[in-house]
Amino acid sequence: QVQLVESGGGSEQAGRSLRLTCAASGYVVGRNCMGWFRQAPEKEREGVAVIYLGGVSTHYHDSVKGRFFISQDSAKNTISLQMWNLKPDDTGMYYCVAGHVRGQQCNTSPFGDPLNAWTYWGQGTQVTVSS
Repeated sequence: QVQLVESGGGSEQAGRSLRLTCAASGYVVGRNCMGWFRQAPEKEREGVAVIYLGGVSTHYHDSVKGRFFISQDSAKNTISLQMWNLKPDDTGMYYCVAGHVRGQQCNTSPFGDPLNAWTYWGQGTQVTVSS
């Protein structure tokens, strides 16, 4: 049984940093794509960052490029999202995802449709950024 457990969310002021971690069980990180999605109130869920094959390539939403960094720790079987220079628009529930339906071809459409591209989702961790 695959479980993804996020941690590290919280409340921060704009300009500060947070680090999210996703611990995977029943799933080996580095297989295909893993990533982070987020959903703000009354907004659609959107892809934030994806890591392919442990770092062969990474992909970011335009709004977080240069501020967020996704990484993997194979020894701990985790992925992380380091977030710098947080903005109020970063507020939302952040979800760890794994099991892209395209398998090793996931790099061709790294975010995919959040409704059907990912098999496994964590429960989410809340990030709140105040101005």
